[in-house]
Amino acid sequence: MSESRAAIRYAKALLALANEQQQAEAIQKDMKFIVNTIAEHNELAMVLKNAVVKGEEKKEILHKVFTTIQPLSKSLFNLLTDNKRIDILETVAAKYSQLFDIQTGKETATVTTAVPMTNEMEIKVLAKVKELTSKSVELHNVIDETILGGFILRVGDKQYNASIASKLNKLKRGFTLN
Repeated sequence: MSESRAAIRYAKALLALANEQQQAEAIQKDMKFIVNTIAEHNELAMVLKNAVVKGEEKKEILHKVFTTIQPLSKSLFNLLTDNKRIDILETVAAKYSQLFDIQTGKETATVTTAVPMTNEMEIKVLAKVKELTSKSVELHNVIDETILGGFILRVGDKQYNASIASKLNKLKRGFTLN
C-alpha cells in the first residue's frame, strides 16, 4: 500500500512540474511508453525489482532503453534512483497517466469481449459509453472467451454487463429459485 501512496506522490509532483513547463502531454506519452515497455519486457521489470542490482546500473539500463523520451521523464529515473525507489517506476508512470486523464477529462473504458471488437460492436459500445459518462473516452479491448459473447463495459466505477454468460447465469438463477 505504501508503494502506491509513494507512486501517487511522485506522479503528482511530476504532473505539477510538467504542467509548469507545459509538457504534460509529452510526458503522458512517455509514461504510457514506459508502462507498456516494462509490461511487455519481463526481464526489465525483474531488473527494476531486483535488490541485488545497484541503482546506478538500473538507471543506466533505463537511459539506454528509453532514449527517445523527454529530459523531464529521464529526470524521474534519476530522482527515483537517488531516493532508492526505482522499483516503483512502472507504478509512478501508471499513476501519472491516471492523473493526467483526470486533469484532461479523459477516461479509459475497458471493453471485455469474447472476440476482437468489430466496427459495428465498437459503435454500440461507444453509444453505451455516452450513456454512462460525459467525458471523452479511450476504448481498451480485453479478450475473454469465458463471456461467450456480447460485452462487459467498465468506465470508471460503472459497469455494464451485456455478456451472454451473464444472461445465462440470470436465467439459471431464475430456474433454481422457482
